[in-house]
This record gives sequence, C-alpha cells and structure tokens, in this order.
Amino acid sequence: MVSRIAGSMAIALAMLVTPAAQAQGTSTNQVATSTAWSVFEDNDPRECWAVSAPTESVNTKDGRVVAVRRGDVLLMTFFRPGAGVQGQITFTGGYPFAGGSTVNLNIGGSQFELFTEGEWAWPASTDDDAKVLAAMKRGADAVLTARSGRGTVTKDTFSLLGYTAAVEEAEKRCK
Repeated sequence: MVSRIAGSMAIALAMLVTPAAQAQGTSTNQVATSTAWSVFEDNDPRECWAVSAPTESVNTKDGRVVAVRRGDVLLMTFFRPGAGVQGQITFTGGYPFAGGSTVNLNIGGSQFELFTEGEWAWPASTDDDAKVLAAMKRGADAVLTARSGRGTVTKDTFSLLGYTAAVEEAEKRCK
C-alpha cells in the first residue's frame, strides 16, 4: 500500500482538473473529453488519466442530510508507464477520511472496498484495480460511500457515461 501511496503523490496534479478549474482555464493539459469524463496528459513525469466529478453528492450525519464544506471530489484512473502503473483507480472525497475506514464502491450491484489514507482511497492491489476498471467499463454509475473523520457519511454518484472511451484514450496516450 505504501508504494501505491508514494507513487500516487502525482495525483495531486489532478486537483487542477475540477470543472471549476477547467472553466477558469487553470489546467492546460486536457487532451480529450467523453461525456462525463475528461482525459489529461502530463510529461514530467509521464502520466495520463481519466477523471470525473460526481453528478450527485449526499452528506448525512446521524441519519439527517447536512450541508458540509468539501474540497474537490474526483474519481480517476491513472496510467504512469515509468512507474509501471496501468489503470490505477483513485478517489478523493474532498475531506480526510475517518482513520482506519474504507470506502465502499458500488457499480451495478458489484461491491468493492477502497482503502484510505488522508483524503485519498484506492483498491488494495493492481488485481483489484483491474476488477474495478472492468466493472466501471460495464456500469452506468459508480456510487462511493465513505465516512469523514468528523463522522459525516458521504455518498457520491459518478456517471460512467464516456468512461470506457476516456480510459482507453488515457491508456493509448501513455502506453
């Protein structure tokens, strides 16, 4: 897990790819879009990724819907040929996850568990990445349910429309 975390420090670059940042023109490395997904490419280090923001977010505490302040909420798939990364799934919830907690990922009834550190979550292994990636290509929506360090439960829904085309474009660019 530590190597996945260390290798994912470059994911912080993805924070520039939120729709608001795109609208402000602060990200200049977007190379493609496909429905709900955007594709970005960087050269130092060489990496490509498909990314999307949620179509819906619901935050609850003690069973009641609450308003909360969150940073960028993004679901991404990374390709980093120099590090041997091919299809790494990454989620950032825009807040620090509860210590020792996991994120539940539901795609069409298939359940996956993502491990957390700080504001980031990943599948446990490259084999799990591959299973999630395949499910995302087949699915219509991805629903991620997590718990913050303050006890708020978040449920973020991402459209998977355009995911296959976007992830294939990212992979092609970083073979």
